[in-house]
Amino acid sequence: MALLQDLIKQVEDLELRERILREVDKMSKQKKFGLVFEEHLPECTPLYHVKIKRGSKVSLKTGKVDDIYIVRSIDGDKTVCEHRQDHHVENFPLDELVAVAEFGEPIYPYLKPIDSVCNAPDSDLWHTLIEADNYHALQLLEYLYAEKVDCIYIDPPYNTGARDWKYNNDYVDSSDQYRHSKWLSFMEKRLKLAKKLLNPEDSVLIVTIDEKEYLHLGCLLEEIFPEAQMQMISSVMNPKGAARHQQFGRTDEYIFFVQFGGSCPSPLPLSNEWKITDDKRASRLRWKELLRSGSHTARADSPNQFYPVFITNTSEGPIFHSVGDTYFGSDWANINAPEGCYAVWPIRADGSEGNWQISSGNLRDSIKLGYAKLGKWRGSNTTITYLAKGERNKIANGAFKIIGHRQDGSVIADDDAYVPRFIPGTQWRIKSHNAEQGGTNLIKKMLGEKRFTFPKSLYAEEDAIRFYVANKPNALIIDFFAGSGTTLHAVNLLNAEDGGHRRCIMVTNNEVSATEAKALTKQGYKPGDEEWEKLGIARYVTWPRTVCSIEGRDVNEKPLKGNYIGSDIPMADGFKANAAYFKLGFLDKNAVALGRQFKELLPVLWMKANCIGPCPQLESDELPKMLVLPDNKFAVLIDETYYAEFDEKLMEHPEIQTIYIITDSESAYREMIRSYEGKDCYQLYRDYIDNFRINTGR
Repeated sequence: MALLQDLIKQVEDLELRERILREVDKMSKQKKFGLVFEEHLPECTPLYHVKIKRGSKVSLKTGKVDDIYIVRSIDGDKTVCEHRQDHHVENFPLDELVAVAEFGEPIYPYLKPIDSVCNAPDSDLWHTLIEADNYHALQLLEYLYAEKVDCIYIDPPYNTGARDWKYNNDYVDSSDQYRHSKWLSFMEKRLKLAKKLLNPEDSVLIVTIDEKEYLHLGCLLEEIFPEAQMQMISSVMNPKGAARHQQFGRTDEYIFFVQFGGSCPSPLPLSNEWKITDDKRASRLRWKELLRSGSHTARADSPNQFYPVFITNTSEGPIFHSVGDTYFGSDWANINAPEGCYAVWPIRADGSEGNWQISSGNLRDSIKLGYAKLGKWRGSNTTITYLAKGERNKIANGAFKIIGHRQDGSVIADDDAYVPRFIPGTQWRIKSHNAEQGGTNLIKKMLGEKRFTFPKSLYAEEDAIRFYVANKPNALIIDFFAGSGTTLHAVNLLNAEDGGHRRCIMVTNNEVSATEAKALTKQGYKPGDEEWEKLGIARYVTWPRTVCSIEGRDVNEKPLKGNYIGSDIPMADGFKANAAYFKLGFLDKNAVALGRQFKELLPVLWMKANCIGPCPQLESDELPKMLVLPDNKFAVLIDETYYAEFDEKLMEHPEIQTIYIITDSESAYREMIRSYEGKDCYQLYRDYIDNFRINTGR
């Protein structure tokens, strides 16, 4: 900064020099604390299926997406384009160009149906996969589900330098000096939109990362979500270790849990594998010493809990006879026990007077219930134990099954059948979390070949999500870096295990790998061509995996073999679930306002109405006066002059929860929805257009 000021002083124009100095002074007072990175120019997005017109912003399919031209004229399949920066004019074939969306421009998205899988025709549970740049998809999801999402799980590019992600459509590799700041700019934009989706009262953001970016990511998360509670855990996903040149082999990765509002992990029934130490006591009922130890152990500390317990011995061992009342005298040693009995007093090992943990009445009740137990016979020194409230609750809620009673009446539990419920520590070393076993091999079983590198273990992801949605059977879960589709698979498995009705939305682009891109280019194909698109991740990996896992068969129609790890669910059974696959496209705002693209918007309205039942489609271009869809629980009044008839139909279908009214009149809209209290109502197309005009977020 000092050098900069010295250079500014060399400016001869006094007025200009003072203005620059004032601005630099402002900048110096705005220094960031914490994470500081270059604010890169926002990304551009190629729109392969948007029609190119005169005046369109375009780039070459084989060039850089931010190298922008303006189309000045189109003659058949030829164009004349002017470079936006240096204004030189060039001629390009139309099929070599792609339309470009820049940040700062409002977009009007729609969803084009591509495919669907239905393995539960009687269920209204439908998941969705959206093929799109995830920034634009997040803009759409903000319109659909602002503050309604329970859990977001993402596995973003790890920025290892191995050409594993793109910025402005170019691979970012280890030689890029701005690799880290580009990654942070890329992540920041998406996380800010994700924040708008999460329920601020009770939700969680889960982000996985490795050692290359975990420090930067942690700072970024703290900066974007200062109100949240954040914790990072370490999870072993490759016990063999991935080699690192001149470094330790990498065996684990990191998971950030960002909790909002009252969100917190739930205690779950977990095996001993989740414990750092194998504490056998935790897997059986814990009997507590009746004689108080630690603090407040003197008789004077709890004088009401100084009383005798009378026991007797039998051939099978000691048994309880009775419990005496509280004794306040000093000659307790001379109190006579009932005939044949011994009196056990709360006397400490050093002979001093102590006290029992519970009152005499409480102990009598415990004996009756079998919640008090005697140790080996030692006369008046026989040990007495009891079950505290927490252990009694384990019996009451069925965690421990009582299979008998001892000679003293105390209960015997089936310890072998007990699975403890607890929240684990921050080191996860779980066999099923092995990415090779639960990820690579699982996908290969379905797709028959290696189509995706480094997939997450299905079980690692299911466990991470389960801690936060175990008690939310209707949770909405989003993954906008869907990759191989593990998240939807994990949600379906969790639903199958506990009968939940959780819904998952996945977003992924349709990029091909660097190797495939090179081979396709050699063959003369370009992005947007069918041969190129069919090898993209959405169509080649994410969707085929989704179909195979739901139907329980591989891509060759053969039943999947084996059960899911840790359960008795056969993979061949598939899941009682359904999923719809869409591609994100863009509409003309004026055509939307004129009602010419209702057909294209119908899937968006279906999603906003919570994806209930199969997504409806209009076969004809001629619009009906209204759509009343009880199976989808939403309705649309297309021609407002038919409101009376529309209202009558809604009275017949109280199950409809979402209502769309198409009208230009705000007052007419308010009048029409007056009687629909408790239902979600929206004015079209105003609600849609205003959202994307104002809340571009770009």
